[in-house]
Amino acid sequence: MAERMKRPLYYGMVGGGPGAFIGDVHRRAIALEPNTELVAGVFSRDHQSSLETGRDLLMDESRIYRDYEEMAAKESARDDGIDFVSIVTPNVSHFEIAETFLKAGIHVVCDKPLTTELDDAEELGRLVRDTGLLFGVTYTYTGYPVVKKARDLVASGALGSIRFVNAEYPQEWLATSAENEEGNRQASWRTDPSQSGKSNCVGDIGTHVENMVAYVTGLEIEKLSARLDSFVAGRKLDDNATIMVNYQGGATGVYWTSQVAIGTDNALRIRVFGDKGSIEFSQENPNYLTFATLDGPVQTLSRGRDDLGERGGSLVRIPAGHPEGYFEAFANIYKTFTGALRKRLNGEHLTDTDLDFPSVDDGIQGVRFVTRVLESAGKQNAWVDF
Repeated sequence: MAERMKRPLYYGMVGGGPGAFIGDVHRRAIALEPNTELVAGVFSRDHQSSLETGRDLLMDESRIYRDYEEMAAKESARDDGIDFVSIVTPNVSHFEIAETFLKAGIHVVCDKPLTTELDDAEELGRLVRDTGLLFGVTYTYTGYPVVKKARDLVASGALGSIRFVNAEYPQEWLATSAENEEGNRQASWRTDPSQSGKSNCVGDIGTHVENMVAYVTGLEIEKLSARLDSFVAGRKLDDNATIMVNYQGGATGVYWTSQVAIGTDNALRIRVFGDKGSIEFSQENPNYLTFATLDGPVQTLSRGRDDLGERGGSLVRIPAGHPEGYFEAFANIYKTFTGALRKRLNGEHLTDTDLDFPSVDDGIQGVRFVTRVLESAGKQNAWVDF
């Protein structure tokens, strides 16, 4: 253990081979932290392709495995085996891969959504509790420093009693049948039920909305009513969703997610209204948070300039005016996870701040959200219990 603590945390990756988007994002984000090293992987179902990726990453070819089962077995048997695995494959394979590594005693970070079936997500939760291993889910946008400030403002009572939440996440990238374009792998797998699961739009970006609202406000959904649309002809899964929400305690909300909203890029936005004040955060302008009170001015809080509190301030990387963005937010998720993992391996007690990364329970909540949305839409937009 003493020798282990002197070296970087070793990690492996499943997925993220040629043409993959999110795998490269994970690697670049992890690389912003100096305490990790990629040493093992299965980057593709095609072993030759996987080897080529490993060579490009200057990795030892003996640790580029033919499948994730072999990787989990051999890495768990090594004295210098991986400390955690990062899973960046299409949605339908998340459960089997995560289950395999947990059973091998290896900590896990998994891209969202956690699984495509609620039973599978809950089974992963049981495994995490039984093994005591750490499990992170990469809901990226909670990694922004000003989002930590937004959460603190709500928790402090600065907004008063929450009345209404408006959250949206519009994109335009699937406004046409992009899945039929040659070489567009992102569109083809995300719109394919055999790889994406039962939902495209809600599973892909609607889960970010649910997670962001839950993280910032602490509100728990009581009931929801959802309408799903598939606007592009021939598309098998949803590309637009409108969801009304009732929260426990009486607050209400409306979520809108769309991948056919022409003129938008990646416009995640959350607005929270209480009886004393409000906050607004826009992912495309992530260095700023708008905060207003009933009897005071509308304020714009700036990352790097203004006081974001102890937690938010700890994640600021560069001075004001030098924009931080997506990679830094992603890196902050991994920074927190790897920090907690190093303390766990060293036998130290983990605090709530140490564990301030999206957990397996957050992943389960996201899958429950998708499940209930599909249930409501299948019942002609009926209100369903959460």
